[in-house]
Amino acid sequence: MNMPQQSLGNATSGSARSTDLDWSAILAQHDRWLRTVVSARVGEADAVDEVMQEVALAAVRQSAPPVDPAKVAPWLYRVAIRQALLYRRRCGRRRKLVNRYAERRPPAEYDAGTPDPLDWLVAEERRRMVRAAMEHLAPRDAEMLLLKYTENWSYQQIADHLGISHSAVESRLHRARRRLRSELAAIETAGVKR
Repeated sequence: MNMPQQSLGNATSGSARSTDLDWSAILAQHDRWLRTVVSARVGEADAVDEVMQEVALAAVRQSAPPVDPAKVAPWLYRVAIRQALLYRRRCGRRRKLVNRYAERRPPAEYDAGTPDPLDWLVAEERRRMVRAAMEHLAPRDAEMLLLKYTENWSYQQIADHLGISHSAVESRLHRARRRLRSELAAIETAGVKR
């Protein structure tokens, strides 16, 4: 009778490997920086929760998750990027549907171009300039800047989580900062000419 129990134990240990990871703890541990990456990719604060739910579902449903704990962060990064791209694709389809509908219907009386009184505040103006500049950056540059400056991560933390080298982080951040400065200068120049 011991033999069948041992073979049963060996059979279940292979399938138990995929569930050895405590996904709720892993996702909670990586939640903040993954949200930053997703935010940089989708560009909408409201969409981050939706995409993060999809990331959690995709992570739990994976048939071959990483076994090495050091590879979980880069793996989650790839899953988050994939889910963000799928979300953007769905939004694009939805936007086309809405645009087709809007073309058939006349606009309402409300004019979305009405200026917001808060636009006169200096702090809001700066935030808008930075947001506008960030929108013109490549998603890769935006996520590097957001991870560095909103998450306050070190170069090594970024390298570990994205699965790239320390020197690659340095060069990407250098390029991203340079591109952000030029975008801000272009926005500022365009604002002065008005």
